[in-house]
Amino acid sequence: MTTVQRRPKTANLDNSFFASLQKQFPNLIPPAIALGVFLAVWQLFSWIPGATLPGPIQVISDTWILILYPFYDKGGTDKGLFWQILASLQRVAISYTLAAIVGIGLGILIGVNKTINKALDPLFQLLRTVPPLAWVPISLAALRQNEPAALFVIFITAIWPILINTAVGVKEIPSDYNNVAKVLQLNQKEYFLNILIPAALPYIFTGLRIAIGLAWLAIIAAEIVMSGIVGIGFFIWDAYQNNNVSEVILALVYIGVVGLILDKFMIFIQNKILPEQK
Repeated sequence: MTTVQRRPKTANLDNSFFASLQKQFPNLIPPAIALGVFLAVWQLFSWIPGATLPGPIQVISDTWILILYPFYDKGGTDKGLFWQILASLQRVAISYTLAAIVGIGLGILIGVNKTINKALDPLFQLLRTVPPLAWVPISLAALRQNEPAALFVIFITAIWPILINTAVGVKEIPSDYNNVAKVLQLNQKEYFLNILIPAALPYIFTGLRIAIGLAWLAIIAAEIVMSGIVGIGFFIWDAYQNNNVSEVILALVYIGVVGLILDKFMIFIQNKILPEQK
């Protein structure tokens, strides 16, 4: 009698992991090459006589303690980059959530009511063009405290793409959908849940994705000019004031990585709710 040898499950898992990695490998080569070329060019420019910005080698050398110990906490604003970014993300989460709720609600109201749209559209078009930094002195004068002022700056920056895209999505509902609703004699609640929201969701997610990027940009701008609050923006300003350019560059790298993660997270959520949009 012959015995059949079975492969262990761990071997199958390893094979599937390497198979998936091999499939992704062609997609990883171009960005890896681009990143390597960028770092090489940056390093070469930093070696030019009279160059004022440090190269990547010097940045790592100057900031290796911050890289290795992101969780240190000495109290006050003297904290590691993990805590600085976490504080900024908490502000973004609060204001972004509020902006999503208000923006979607107002967007639906404007989309279904032409009179309200005509009344509010000029005001919204005026306010949405104001840059985030311009809201900082107004929010500080009105709220008198750095923390609520920073939250307001994020909120007022993030709300416009959500509001406008939601309104457009409601206006662009196909007439066939509305005709079906009339034939089926759907009440307002049924129309809202079964027709309006599903049809407008792609537009809503477009606004949400744009808004998360703007919210992250706004918190950095707000924290830079608001002293005494823990956050990556204040960390950049404090490092610049102390002439620690390498720390500023390191913080910019962290900001870019976090912004990329936030954008990919929104894409992930959208694909889970709207798989047909993949």
